[in-house]
Order: sequence, then structure tokens, then C-alpha cells
Amino acid sequence: MVHRPRYCLLVTATSKNHGLTQKDLDGQTVAILGLGASGKAAAELALARGASVLAIDRNENLLPLEVDPLFQKYTRLRTVLAPSGADFLKDADRVVVSPGVPLETYGLAGLLESGKEVMSELDFAAEVLHKETAVLAISGTNGKSTVTSYASQLLQHSGIKAFVGGNFGNPLSKAALQCMGSGESQFQVAVVEVSSYQLEIPNKYLHPSVAVILNLTPDHLERHKTMWNYAYTKCRLFCHMTDCDLAVLPADNQLLVEAFRHGLNHCTLTWIGDLPGLKMVMDKKVAYIELPTTGLSAELKLDSLNTVGNHNFQNAAVATFCVLGLNMGIEVNSINEAIGKLSPLPHRMQIVHIDNEGKIWVNDSKATNVEATYAGLVGMKEFKSVVLLGGIAKQNAENNGSSGFEKLAEPLKCHKAVITFGASGEMIWKALLSAGLSIPCTTVKCLVDAVSLARDIAKSGDAIVLSPGCASFDEFENFEHRGKVFEELAMQSR
Repeated sequence: MVHRPRYCLLVTATSKNHGLTQKDLDGQTVAILGLGASGKAAAELALARGASVLAIDRNENLLPLEVDPLFQKYTRLRTVLAPSGADFLKDADRVVVSPGVPLETYGLAGLLESGKEVMSELDFAAEVLHKETAVLAISGTNGKSTVTSYASQLLQHSGIKAFVGGNFGNPLSKAALQCMGSGESQFQVAVVEVSSYQLEIPNKYLHPSVAVILNLTPDHLERHKTMWNYAYTKCRLFCHMTDCDLAVLPADNQLLVEAFRHGLNHCTLTWIGDLPGLKMVMDKKVAYIELPTTGLSAELKLDSLNTVGNHNFQNAAVATFCVLGLNMGIEVNSINEAIGKLSPLPHRMQIVHIDNEGKIWVNDSKATNVEATYAGLVGMKEFKSVVLLGGIAKQNAENNGSSGFEKLAEPLKCHKAVITFGASGEMIWKALLSAGLSIPCTTVKCLVDAVSLARDIAKSGDAIVLSPGCASFDEFENFEHRGKVFEELAMQSR
């Protein structure tokens, strides 16, 4: 028997939210947990709605919000920086939780079970979005930032005003603030990247017109514990959608399909990899689409896309399908014209340099897990590559003790060499050798050493690809920092 994870809430579909006027939370106290970008944006939104705000974070080294110039005009604000702030929550009318805060902290699990109004920053913001703003929600283990970016660029090309954010840099509370008190929608579309952390608490107000889960592979299991919990949490994205709304799932992921159906979702289901939905013919760089909500059938021409990696052609096709699914009068011919103008995101199979010896340097630092690296390698058949793997490997509780890097031996056989580096470098090296890797493989101490050796191995026309398959925190602040260092090293002459 399949069990839902704890704290799940079966809810009936709600209508789209109406834009709220200021001061609807007048007289209430809202506790904000976690004071990163999402928490600060939620605090600003709560104050604009008339609430008194209790801002809480475990990091005692943070500056209180009261000294932040953004908040100095407010008097209804108190910051608590302490290892435990659970005692401060009992008198709050609402508790708004940032995505970086697990349910095991602050007694949140007990608060949810008690019926206290606990909500994610995403849902707190969605409550305020104007009813005329369509929501395109994009989730998945890998590729969601790229699809979010491509979708926003396609909308912009079509002259449609869109907010772009969520897990993608700009918290949704920023869009909600712009909707406050306005009789007209500030945006026609909110393109929202949604992480599983933002869906741990069942939402009440998030109602996408189109929602997609791109894929589901082992990741974040230190928080979700099992792949079933991970899949079911992702599928909360669909819980308020109706048969007029479009859900998109990968046709080859049975766990997601099962979780979707177990959640009693009622939206129109389409597929990545099958029809209705979209089906790629990769050698022709063409996608065929069928939209059951509008009756549209069309052929998308993707050969003008300026990127490397077959997975990015699929990302562009999915973004196009979702944008057309919004049914905003966009013509397929206009979309086909826009494909060649799409710009890839930094650190995602990005060609950052072609040196004077003809070597091509590719930054895929965003590949922080094995599945992302696998997707990149499979799509990189046009180059013989020296591949750099390393950093801190993520835990994989459902892989029977295996690191998961063994599966890279197959796509790597088409390439020239592998260099592993960093805290998990030796472990990755051993995993690849035990899997029968058929190309040269060397392990070194750090990224600088890996780049130096790769420069010696690669010849004119070869690619040097940083696609680490690991987190970056052994040497770097984040994947962006790692990618920038790689770019700087690439630019250096011998």
C-alpha cells in the first residue's frame, strides 16, 4: 500500500485569487521564518498588508531587519536571531516559511498538525496575485531554471508582460507587492520556478494555468527521505488546477504519474515525450505538439537554437509548449522565429571561451548532481570532450550505497578523458573505474589542477567541459562562484 508523506492535506480546487487591497492583515501578527531573499520579501509583503511582523532566523550573525534601509519606515517589526525561535510562534496568526527552513525545525510539524495557519512564502504571495495574472509554474529536478528563462524570453518576444521568479532569483512576494492595491494586473503572466522545498507545506492559493514537472531523479533526499515523498511533494503543484488548466509530466516517469493520480488531481494531463503533449525528433531538431485544451497541433523548428546539448533542445520545446498552453493568442510562426533568439543561462552548458588553440571551454557548473551531468554528456556528442567531475557528491539514500557516478561510464565512452577533483574526486574516480570506464581517468586535488591538466590533454576542436555532478562547497561559495572561477581559468593563456 502506498502512503502519503506526513502533513499532506487533501484540498478541493479553488478559484483564482483576487488582488487584495492594502491592510487586509491589519491587526494580525505574521511570523516569517528564514531571512534570506524569500523571507525578506515575505516580510515586506506582510508589512504592506498591515500585519505586525516577527522576523526569525537561526543565524545570530545576521543584521536585524530593523536596521535594513528597506524596513526602516516600519514600526510593526521585530527581529529574533536565535538558535530556536519556536516559543515565539504560539501567538502568531500566521507563520510564513522560507524554502530553506525544514519542517523539522521550529516545531513546524506540530504546528501543522494543530491547525495553525502555516504557509510557504510562495503561497503567501500567490494569495495576493491579481486574478487576471496567469501562472506558469515550472518544477523538476533538473532544467527548471533553463525552461523558466526560455519561457520568459518567448513571452517577452511576443509582447506579453511577465514576472519571472519564484525559486528563480526573484521571490514571488516581489510580484505580489506590485499587485497590491492595483485595480489592474501588473503582469499578464507570472512565470514561477518552483522547488520541492516550496511545496512541502500544502498550498491553498497557488493556482497555475499551466504547470510542468520536467523530470524527477534522486536529489534533496536528505530532506524528503524517499523518492515517493519527493514525487508526491512535487505533484502538489497541481492540486488547485481544474480541467481548463494544463499539467505536463514526463511520459517515462511512472513514479510521477502515480503520484499525480494518487493526489486526485483534476487538470488536463499532457506529456513530455508523447502526445497529447510534445514529442521530439532529435536528429531533425523538431518537436511535434498537441494541446488538448485548445486543439492546437503544430510543428516546432528548433534547429536555430544557439546552445549545445540535446537536453536544451527539449528544454526549449517544453518552454514553447507551456507558453502556447497559456492560450494568450501567440502564433506558432512567431514562436519559431523567436527560438533562434533564445539566450542560454550562465553556467548551463554555456560556451564561455574558444582559445587560440581552438579548444572549446564549456561551463556547466549548474550540474550539481549526477543526473544533470548525465543529461549534459548524452547531449554533447558533437565534441570530443575532456570532462571535469568533482566537488562534494550529494547523498543518495535510495541507491544502496552507490554514489551514482557509475552510470556516467556509458555516456563518457564517447569522450576523450575524465579528470576528477575536489573532496569527492577520489571516490568518483574509483566509481568510474569500477564501472569499467573505457577512457583515461585521472584524479587531482582541486579545480585549478583539473583545468591545468585538461588544457594539456585537449587538442584543437576538443571541448573542456566542467560538468561536476557535485555541490561546490568544498572550494566555492556556490555553483555560480565555481563557474566564474572556471571561466577565469579558461581565459588564462599558458
